[in-house]
Amino acid sequence: MDLCHVPATREKGWYLALMAPNVKGPNYAWLDPSRLYCHPQGLQDCVADLLQPFQGDAIDMVAGIDAMGFILGAAAAATLRKGFLAIRKAGHLCVQTEAQPYSDYSGREKVMELRTDAISPGLRVLLVDQWVETGGTMRAAIELVERLGGVVAAPLCVPTGVAAICMENSEGGKWIQERYKCSHCVPPRLQPRFDQHQ
Repeated sequence: MDLCHVPATREKGWYLALMAPNVKGPNYAWLDPSRLYCHPQGLQDCVADLLQPFQGDAIDMVAGIDAMGFILGAAAAATLRKGFLAIRKAGHLCVQTEAQPYSDYSGREKVMELRTDAISPGLRVLLVDQWVETGGTMRAAIELVERLGGVVAAPLCVPTGVAAICMENSEGGKWIQERYKCSHCVPPRLQPRFDQHQ
């Protein structure tokens, strides 16, 4: 799809066709959304679709996960007129941090960090990442936010939650979707293809 072309009918997820398949082998994600971010209307519609389920919800801050979650998270924060918090891979923050180990989609062991002065008890946080495949990265981010007293979702209040272009129906993806209010851009008819990495 041309980076200037905008279809006459823009259904939810139309911009998914802008993504490129992996040509570099198993050490990389199976699909690359970064081309989608180059398309002005595609990026705007993607962010609007991610935020639509949270319209009217009380959100105090948007947090994006290192590194591609920074793009969608910052765009969502600007749209909502809220602050943006970067959740970093270990070793990049020069301030007091809280750390959480996790396994990413490729099975590599990593550590994620969050600055301790950004979240106060009860702060309602919308967590944003590019993709939820196995759920390990997002689950680590949830644990960090909640450990510092932030609210990702709570049954007795208006929940904020989790947003990603795609949330796969993996064991970890289902765990997150069962416990938190979630938003993603993949239409139900296409979900099996994304789950099977086709």
